[in-house]
Amino acid sequence: MIAIGVITPFLVPLKLTMLVALMVALPVVLYQLWAFVAPGLYTHEKRLVVPLIFISTVLFYLGVAFAYFIVLGRLFTFIQDVAPKVITAAPDIESYLSFVLTLFLAFGTAFEVPVVLILLVRFGVLTIEQLKAWRAYFIVVAFIIAAVITPPDVFSQTSLAVSMILLYEVGIVGSRMLGKYAQPPEEGSDKGQDSAPPA
Repeated sequence: MIAIGVITPFLVPLKLTMLVALMVALPVVLYQLWAFVAPGLYTHEKRLVVPLIFISTVLFYLGVAFAYFIVLGRLFTFIQDVAPKVITAAPDIESYLSFVLTLFLAFGTAFEVPVVLILLVRFGVLTIEQLKAWRAYFIVVAFIIAAVITPPDVFSQTSLAVSMILLYEVGIVGSRMLGKYAQPPEEGSDKGQDSAPPA
């Protein structure tokens, strides 16, 4: 790889450090987001905070790991195979890092599909029956999203689309399981915030 920018040798380590810092601090970032929303939730809904933070973090890490260990290697092999033999590949390191970060973000975000579905079902926006009925539409949407945000090779597009489809099924199962875990208590015993005793 080469560095064609004047400040590229300085910016690349800085971007890489920021990526590592974000990965390490991701659980804290997600907790702070939930802490901002938590005051408006019922007590039984707050029980979802810890499981969903854990699941969100693990899924994002899995998405990044999937992109790094499986997709990137096959992608670069594909590029080398289809490139004319007279071309010598010497990518700019800043362009390479930006490309890799975009791929990591795309796969990490796509792997959050189960969490999104669980939240939509838990807050009454969708039902499990609707998710099952829309399964075929989601398959089409998954391939469209994969075609837009991944490089133009069949392997990476198919990998992301199939992963999203499988995670959609995981989201349906998780919605059913966590829905039972966070059932509201008897009416009148939960009023959003824990009410103080009368003076």
